Amino acid sequence: MEYDVKDKGLAAEGKLRIEWAGRTMPVLATIRQRFAAEKPLEGVRIAACLHVTTETANLAMALRDGGAELRLCASNPLSTQDDVAASLVADEGISCFAVRGVDNKGYYDHIRGALDFSPMITMDDGADLVSTLHSEMQDKLDGVVGGTEETTTGVIRLRSMAADGALKYPVIAVNDAMTKHFFDNRYGTGQSSIDGILRATNMLLAGSKVVVAGYGWCGRGFAGKARGMGASVIVTEINPLKALEAKMDGFDVMPMEEAAKMGDLFITLTGNRDVVARRHFDMMKDGAIVCNSGHFNVEIDIEGLEEMKTSKREVRREVVEYGLPNGRKVFLLGEGRLINLAAAEGHPASVMDMSFANQALSVEHIVKSGKGLGVGVYPVPEEIDLEVARLKLEAMDVDIDKLTPEQEKYLASWEFGT
Repeated sequence: MEYDVKDKGLAAEGKLRIEWAGRTMPVLATIRQRFAAEKPLEGVRIAACLHVTTETANLAMALRDGGAELRLCASNPLSTQDDVAASLVADEGISCFAVRGVDNKGYYDHIRGALDFSPMITMDDGADLVSTLHSEMQDKLDGVVGGTEETTTGVIRLRSMAADGALKYPVIAVNDAMTKHFFDNRYGTGQSSIDGILRATNMLLAGSKVVVAGYGWCGRGFAGKARGMGASVIVTEINPLKALEAKMDGFDVMPMEEAAKMGDLFITLTGNRDVVARRHFDMMKDGAIVCNSGHFNVEIDIEGLEEMKTSKREVRREVVEYGLPNGRKVFLLGEGRLINLAAAEGHPASVMDMSFANQALSVEHIVKSGKGLGVGVYPVPEEIDLEVARLKLEAMDVDIDKLTPEQEKYLASWEFGT
């Protein structure tokens, strides 16, 4: 078995943490039990580029129990939990290429290692795996049946590839499943990003001015959680509909040029680059804190910050102080990478339960569909989305109403009126 982890001696701690996460992932546990009995993934080779966390470990074990041969690599240099990677290798026999803090070369070497065994299915979180496969390792494309994508950023990249005619196989956009973005993006990102910020800084949100760049599902979740903790929240947006929604949700809405002068804490959740740009740093008050919860660290103009700095020092773990020419200081968290994973543990397992249930069932759907799906980016089938929601409600011991025959007839008919 090929692998690259920091220290296999960390496996015992990782195993306990994986078990702890599994306690609150009942939907995935149900799927894993069925997979173990039916082996729907027998003989399927899967290359997965995901955050190597306790929740991902439970997904990996479900896929393995379903018969898949799996290679896992990290989708972000700072998101790997080294004890989890060690346990996957030492205790579960799953090939894993992931070391926290790896440099850019090592990061892509890990991706190549995951792709090297000619996968039939790709699972991606940000589309680095897919882009590497299409650009550097095209000889591995022929055997690929399909793939899945976990994030907004990745789906944007894949749709761009499809529009350019570059994408060579079908991919299911797991990110767009209702049981993913309604819950993972909103509740998961909202809570875990605040968790990362507080672990890194120990700041008080109550009474602070928090600038949230982007009011998609992740931005909505963070803004709501920050307000609930007493912060005054400002939203910046480029989309008039989302900006209007933020305003009617009770938040101040303004351009970043105005917000930059007011914020104590800035967080980007857009999927785009240079959202906080060099000119914005010049406007910030002394002591402003800047972080990102989008997938890539391009949302903050770190290069511009480096060019303009007069001093730089690490003042706390994952907190770097930058001195500016105007005498003020700003603080960058987690190298501008995903703050919820750079400084904390990522989303709670109970919300990742639904996201990874979608991943597992989407992989099964691809295997069953074979090459019947044409090249393109596809939504998660509605029946999978609804099944994940049903299983989650069942696990929470929640019952809901069912349509009566009369109601079904009414909804299917055009003849009934007033």
